[in-house]
Amino acid sequence: MRLSSRFILPKLIGHRGVKNLKPENTLESIIKAFDIGLECVEIDVKVSKDNIPLLLHDDTLDRTTNGSGLVCNFTFDQINHLDAGYYFYNSKTDIKVPSLKSVLDLIKRKQKYLNIELKPNKNYEELNVTNILKEVNKISYDKIYFSSFDLKSCIILKEKGPYLQCGFLNDDFTKFNIDETIDICKKYNFFSCGINLNFFSNSIVSQFEENDIQVTVYADNNISKVQAHNLWSNNVTSIFIDDPTEYI
Repeated sequence: MRLSSRFILPKLIGHRGVKNLKPENTLESIIKAFDIGLECVEIDVKVSKDNIPLLLHDDTLDRTTNGSGLVCNFTFDQINHLDAGYYFYNSKTDIKVPSLKSVLDLIKRKQKYLNIELKPNKNYEELNVTNILKEVNKISYDKIYFSSFDLKSCIILKEKGPYLQCGFLNDDFTKFNIDETIDICKKYNFFSCGINLNFFSNSIVSQFEENDIQVTVYADNNISKVQAHNLWSNNVTSIFIDDPTEYI
């Protein structure tokens, strides 16, 4: 999978599918995002005990399934038997935690963009990246990019696939300040940096832009259409959205 050196993202990216409309990180949420007009979704991926990449944001199963415990302590088959919709609807559903493979098949069939956020189990960063890339490399598709708050995961990804597109996520610039973040992106050839809306400023975006680094913005709550237009007018490339209803 080889991408052009200038990989331009869609302006809106569905966050964990569209997590305010359907259970996050499920096929239902991803399909809903595409049905209402989005061209790109972000998903969180980590591996099960038997090293199968699956969609789940947290270290544990507790918040988004009817299971409990660390994801890394369960096989994919065990996790796939859990209810991944109960927490959202407060009633029993047949919604499952999907494998990355099932999502890749869907994305390629629909010819959409995909952002895979690397969510490694602690101390298993390389294992996580290796197994995710095994799945990604099985398909020939050029609308995928990766990102992570975990710098180690981003570095491992670029070492294993220098041609792959990766963005570094920096939530509050406390661990790495702006200058350090820009230096990291340039050193490892990260094409973008994701920042929290709370720390957005025109000057920050300008500094990234001067170094040919695209900026994406996410927030703890849904970003409104007014906020989005302000961000776009200040050269933010993409916005992560929980509920894009008012945009469509």
